[in-house]
Amino acid sequence: MSQPSPAAPPTAHPPLTGRSLALGTLALSLATFMNVLDSSIANVSLPAIAGDLGVSPTQGTWVITSFGVANAISVPLTGWLTQRFGAVRLFTASVLLFVLASWLCGFAPSLEWLIAFRVLQGLVAGPMIPLSQTLLLQSYPPAKAGTALALWAMTTLVAPVTGPLLGGWITDNVSWPWIFYINVPVGLGAALVTWRIYAQRETPIRKLPIDTVGLALLVLWVGALQLMLDKGKELEWFESSQIVILGLVALVSFLAFLAWELTAEHPVVELRLFATRNFAVGALALSVGYGLFFGNVVLLPLWLQQYMSYTASAAGMAIAPVGLLAILLSPIVGKNVAKVDPRKMATVSFLVFALVLWMRSRFNTLADFDTIMVPTIIQGAALACFFIPLSAITLSGLSPDRIPSASGLSNFVRITAGAMGTSVVTTLWDDRATMHHAHLTEHITRTDPGAMSAFDTLMAQGLSFEQAAAQITRLIDQQAFTRSANDVFLASAVLFVCLIPLVWMASRPRPRTAGPSDAGGAH
Repeated sequence: MSQPSPAAPPTAHPPLTGRSLALGTLALSLATFMNVLDSSIANVSLPAIAGDLGVSPTQGTWVITSFGVANAISVPLTGWLTQRFGAVRLFTASVLLFVLASWLCGFAPSLEWLIAFRVLQGLVAGPMIPLSQTLLLQSYPPAKAGTALALWAMTTLVAPVTGPLLGGWITDNVSWPWIFYINVPVGLGAALVTWRIYAQRETPIRKLPIDTVGLALLVLWVGALQLMLDKGKELEWFESSQIVILGLVALVSFLAFLAWELTAEHPVVELRLFATRNFAVGALALSVGYGLFFGNVVLLPLWLQQYMSYTASAAGMAIAPVGLLAILLSPIVGKNVAKVDPRKMATVSFLVFALVLWMRSRFNTLADFDTIMVPTIIQGAALACFFIPLSAITLSGLSPDRIPSASGLSNFVRITAGAMGTSVVTTLWDDRATMHHAHLTEHITRTDPGAMSAFDTLMAQGLSFEQAAAQITRLIDQQAFTRSANDVFLASAVLFVCLIPLVWMASRPRPRTAGPSDAGGAH
């Protein structure tokens, strides 16, 4: 989710009142809710989507990563597009295009078409969240800005809870295309109300140059790298010339991107911000942590549905409570981030994430629903102490005119890390499962008494030898992928602990009131 400046841009328009204020807040919140919901609603539907489109669940994760990468690429363009077309026009157009892309996703006849439409959806989604926050702040008097931000933050926190539950129910009781179709009436209503209320409150428009070369290089290196990560397992990594070419394209275009952006007069991404210690440390910790978190959020429902016999609804129930403690604790963290050292809060977050993932690394094939859900509930506390303090560290010490660029850049890096984290986690899960499967089967031979006893028991129940072999293979797969998930969870826990020294490399931010960027990091 992109996060704009911690201060609303100045506007000559007076605050809204009465019915207009209520409807405007509702419309902007619905658009934000729809956007954030779409980042989590598909997680529990991946097995159903993959099965319906005839691809593997690992390939199905491209539905998640394609949206994330496209969304990340469009974030840096929000400022330029806003000044070129106006905040109200851009927001309304983004919502309507998001509706169109959602409708097309539901009609996608193949994985390739679905990915193409998800890319479109991610591209047009970029401006929606920062502009919804900007317009909301302009709707309230300065004295009530805190109230506006609280309403906005609650929307972004409720959506991740609702997404898995709604996605699971729709997948089990209707069909997966409806996880996209439900955006149509919500988006149309939000766009109509927004335009009627805010059309006369358009922001000033002026033509600015755009860094077309930098943008092209950005799309090239991010796209090539993500494609390499997504297709690496399928193509046996660097044994494939295609993967080698993608890797070289990503590397060369990334180096060219660095050189161009550091010398361009109007860079699409202000890379010089990384020269500021707090920004560099905060953005790195935020991105790596988010990549670990999001990758594991995608992995858990895949494991539950493929190897623990969970329905999409049950998997949604198991992962939805992640937002409960986050909703309760985020307002408290937001109020105290100026009083308590945010490095301490981030440390608590990393330790709780590590605890949660360590608990998951001890799951086995007999784990019951309560055992699986408890770490998810605890994880909400980690989320509450994650986005707000790290945003405070990242944006601290920057002049107000650099805040929008810093916010856009940190979100670009974070969203990109989330998409790439998904690819890395699912690839490692597959690779480790292959290794565990080989270890578990190396002693299963016709001369092994235990193996033959298992075959005899199954065949005594009326199964043929082939059916018995298939049943045993299924049990071995279940064990192999469970052990592999344990490995990924444990490695992620260790990496979260390793992030703690990193965050203490930043200096303590000077006390300030948490801004909207801090409040709205749940996506």
